[in-house]
Amino acid sequence: MGTELNWAVLGTGVIANQMAQALQKIGKPLYAVGNRTYEKAVEFAKRYDIQKVYPQIDDMFEDEAVDIIYITSPHNTHYGFMKKALEHGKHLLVEKSITLNSEELDEMIALAREKHMILAEAMTIWHMPIYKKLWEIVESGELGKVQMITVNFGSFKEYDMKNRFFNMNLAGGALLDIGVYALSIVRSFMTEKPADIVSQWKPSPAGSDEQAAILLKNKDGQMATVALSLHSKQPKRAMISCEKGYIEIMEYPRADRAKIVDASTGEKKEISCGKTEDALFYEMTDMERAVESGDETEMYLNYTKDVMDIMTGLRREWGLKYPEEM
Repeated sequence: MGTELNWAVLGTGVIANQMAQALQKIGKPLYAVGNRTYEKAVEFAKRYDIQKVYPQIDDMFEDEAVDIIYITSPHNTHYGFMKKALEHGKHLLVEKSITLNSEELDEMIALAREKHMILAEAMTIWHMPIYKKLWEIVESGELGKVQMITVNFGSFKEYDMKNRFFNMNLAGGALLDIGVYALSIVRSFMTEKPADIVSQWKPSPAGSDEQAAILLKNKDGQMATVALSLHSKQPKRAMISCEKGYIEIMEYPRADRAKIVDASTGEKKEISCGKTEDALFYEMTDMERAVESGDETEMYLNYTKDVMDIMTGLRREWGLKYPEEM
């Protein structure tokens, strides 16, 4: 990481703390923090020795010293913050899901390109070294063509309808919260975006999507199954089935190892690359490189758009809209 780019973080929650800790680990200061509750921002700044705290969030966008803003607020607030930040010439790394729907994302992509800014989703899968290694292995052809991808992600969350996991006013639901990870790993191992998609879903008592099963297929015949749940536990497990073997990845959002099984011999090989605890460091390193070079390629915004298109299409089929979308 370079030392000349100033980072600011919007939000003071779990991800914001992990981001500040990642910077501390490499001796790079976090320049500024902003939060809807000023007192929380002050407390956060003291914890991480941050020099700048904004009384109002808009002050962050207007600060000419800020180069990159990491938006970690609830995802139903992203669009408004992103628009203001891009209009003021700030590069953006935005927590997933990056927006609520494709229309919001398409507008932000157009604005970022108009302003010559780098816009990216903070999707760990795009940046963990293990995935870069696995994509190389798959692209080499040594495992043959990817045929089927199976992905699970499930948590048991108590039925608290005010919690962000279920609350419609906070854009709650399995798809935007955890499905974005599952669909991102699917997209990253497919040769092209899946266009043939069917699903079943179950609403929570609040009306958000509590559970879903999704079947996807692209024009190349590659298929994927995704199972999501917010009120029943599942392993975070992904299996990439190829003609000559399969790849199994556990705890895949921030994985640092994978198992490859040979289809004919059953021989198992474990590969490891990177460290789970450095997940945000990898994201921010790639982001700085993109900002410095002006090349957004390794931020995989095209994959982010494909995943958002899939999620938007699914929610439309389900008739699931958030208040901001009404």
